[in-house]
Amino acid sequence: GHPSSRLAGVTYDDIAAIFLTPLAEPIDEPDVTTTPARRLRDALEPIATQGWWSRPAGERLTALEIDFFPGYVWGRAAALGTPPSSLVAATFGVFDAALIGAVFEDGSATVSRDDILTARAAGAAQSIDAVAGPEECAAVADPLLDALAHLDPLGRPLFSALRDLPVPASPSGRLWRAAELVREHRGDGHLAALVSAGLDAPEANVLTERWLGFGFGEYSATRGFGPDALAAAAARLEAKGWMAGNDLTDAGRRARADIEASTDASQIGLVTALGSALDSVVAGADAISQRLVEARSFPADPRKRAAG
Repeated sequence: GHPSSRLAGVTYDDIAAIFLTPLAEPIDEPDVTTTPARRLRDALEPIATQGWWSRPAGERLTALEIDFFPGYVWGRAAALGTPPSSLVAATFGVFDAALIGAVFEDGSATVSRDDILTARAAGAAQSIDAVAGPEECAAVADPLLDALAHLDPLGRPLFSALRDLPVPASPSGRLWRAAELVREHRGDGHLAALVSAGLDAPEANVLTERWLGFGFGEYSATRGFGPDALAAAAARLEAKGWMAGNDLTDAGRRARADIEASTDASQIGLVTALGSALDSVVAGADAISQRLVEARSFPADPRKRAAG
């Protein structure tokens, strides 16, 4: 069937029931690095994603008659203007390209660019306002936006396009935009690291999900890859010596650690620009993010927070 058919009609309430309910059993925190760049990324991830995970954003998208996944894809891609679907798939990177292209075309045909951008921004700000005051938001947003303003755009399509959009006026909106910018900046850098490691999208997903402690296919399936594509990816990783069966080898873990180090290295300009403000930004963001998790505005699974 059509690649987007398996996601047709998946509403915000469906997603909330799957991802946003408290865990029945605790899940161990994944063993990721604690570099400045990684700490910044993980502290900001719940804030950055309020344009799709939060109920206020979800309800605005529902009112526009667009479901969760098309809203996510078109909402993120809209910073680029109205690009061809192949460009959206390339910049998103770690999803099945046919799926992303089809979902993007559905979403962009349903809702105007202005409307999707407005819905995301208003919903994200409302969600953050419910858990954090203006001064608290500004204390994180202002140093981040200052640091982000002068970063080199080389090889950063989603970051650069997002940086060109008008910054929201409210402190909560500014915080959301700053967090989104960090997320897209790191994401663009991560794709470069994957390319330089010689990985394709299904291989990258399998490597990351097993590194973080997800079961084989548990995370990759949400990226649109079916069992056959994942089995073939695992076979290619096995041929490299990076997997044995469904598990990573020591060499595979080292390879994924190298990708993480390359991704962190792509953030050096941001970390340097933040300088001594980084620790207070991380602490402030982490406090707000924890409240968003408790408010069921972000998945409770710590592996999901680490994976993006």
